[in-house]
Amino acid sequence: MKTESMELWPGGPVFRQTPQAPLGTDSVLLADFAAGKAARGIDLGCGSGILMLLLLWGAPQLEMTGLELRADSAQLARENLEQNGLSDRGSVLCGDIRRVRELFRSGSFDLCVTNPPYFPAGSGARAPDPARAQAREETDCTLDELCTAAAWLLPTGGRFCVVHRPERLSELLCAMTRHGLEPKRLRLCCHRPGAAPNLVLAEGRRGGRPGLAVEPVVYLTDADGRETEEIRRIYHR
Repeated sequence: MKTESMELWPGGPVFRQTPQAPLGTDSVLLADFAAGKAARGIDLGCGSGILMLLLLWGAPQLEMTGLELRADSAQLARENLEQNGLSDRGSVLCGDIRRVRELFRSGSFDLCVTNPPYFPAGSGARAPDPARAQAREETDCTLDELCTAAAWLLPTGGRFCVVHRPERLSELLCAMTRHGLEPKRLRLCCHRPGAAPNLVLAEGRRGGRPGLAVEPVVYLTDADGRETEEIRRIYHR
């Protein structure tokens, strides 16, 4: 599998990525959104491990597990942890999200994060590369199955943090509520002021009480096209 290495910021972690699944703004924003007090976390569909890497780097008390269906991606995630000296706090299991009941005990993690495929299976032209198609479409795990897995893995009060597309926000929130992951935080992401949102960040609490906080919009750039101060902070620039 062809990979490319990059230093995420001066003095920061080194990340090896594949052309089929390059580092995206969505993962970086989700890692910042999900940061907080947690002892044990899991990344569902961890790919090459960018979310694990960012979360572990910023939280010395955290231990992370990655669950990834593709064996080659799982191995790359392990290598990314190892080259950054994080193998003692991070591990990767090659397995199916739809079979978490066979892999983990109920309530094993207090944080669950995921950057899932954004599109239902069969919607639009299928990517010719299998890895790219799997990352784009819900061929191996639907949004409902993802929330089912998260609900099993989290105890009461555990956090589920996800990034998704705005056009599926209603579906996402309904699936979370249906599986006992009460939506508690919501944040929209826009390229610039005046633009429509292109991403949405959501957090649910297992067994939480109703009450959703809508946080300020994340803008990637200001009206003049310059990176915002928040984006500079998130990217350590």
